[in-house]
Amino acid sequence: MNAPYTALVTGAGRNLGRSIALHLARPGQCLLLHARGSQTALDAVATEARAKGAEVHTLHADLSKEVERERLIGQVQDLTARLDLLVNNAGHYPERDLLDIEAGAFDQLLALNCTAVFHLTRALQPLLRAAAPSRVINLGDSGADRVVAHVRATPYHIAKLGVTVLTRSFAVAFAADGITVNQINPGFLESSVGGPGSSFPAGRAGTFTDILGALDYLLSEQAGYVSGASITVSGAWNL
Repeated sequence: MNAPYTALVTGAGRNLGRSIALHLARPGQCLLLHARGSQTALDAVATEARAKGAEVHTLHADLSKEVERERLIGQVQDLTARLDLLVNNAGHYPERDLLDIEAGAFDQLLALNCTAVFHLTRALQPLLRAAAPSRVINLGDSGADRVVAHVRATPYHIAKLGVTVLTRSFAVAFAADGITVNQINPGFLESSVGGPGSSFPAGRAGTFTDILGALDYLLSEQAGYVSGASITVSGAWNL
C-alpha cells in the first residue's frame, strides 16, 4: 500500500494498539486514533505520532455500545472522504471463568470484541472503496480458527472465532472493490494477562514488534492479492 494514506486504528491508546499507531506514524500520514479510556493516554500517543510527522485526530467511543459506534463512524466520515487502512484492534480479555460472567457482561464483551468489527467494517466500506486498493486488518487470537472449549474468557474466544468468520466473509464481499481483509492472530504477548498455561516453544513470549512484522507484510505491495488470510504470530505457542 502506497503512502501517504489515512488509517483508523481502534484501541490505539495502549499496548499493541499504541505500537501499531506509532509504527504507522510518518510524514504525510493521517491517523485517526481511537480509544475508549483515558484521554491522557491517547493524547500521549497522538503527541508521539505528531512528532514523527503524522497528522493525528483522536476519537473516543465505547465500541460495545451501538450509539457510540455510530457516533465514531460519523466522526470518521466527517474527517475524511477516504480510508486506506482500518485496523480493528480494540478488545478486552476478561479474567473470569464462564460461570462467573453475568449475562450483561457476556453480551458487552461479544459486542466489543466482535460486533464492533462488523459494524465499523461494514459502515466504513464506502470510504475504503474510495481509497482502493485499501486494507482491513483485524486482530484475532492464536486459537481463533479452532472450535475448542474455553472455560476462561469464554466470550472473548467466541468473539475471536466470529472475527475469523467476518474476516473471511468480508474478504469475499469486498474483493471486487479492491479491498483486502486479513487477520493477525497474536499468541501470548508481553501485555497479555494471566499465565501462558504452558511453556513457550520459542523460549519467550511474543512482542509487539513481532506483530508489526506481520502488519508490514499485509500492508506491502506483495500482499495485494492476499485476502481472507489469518497469520498466526505465536512462536508456535498454542498450536
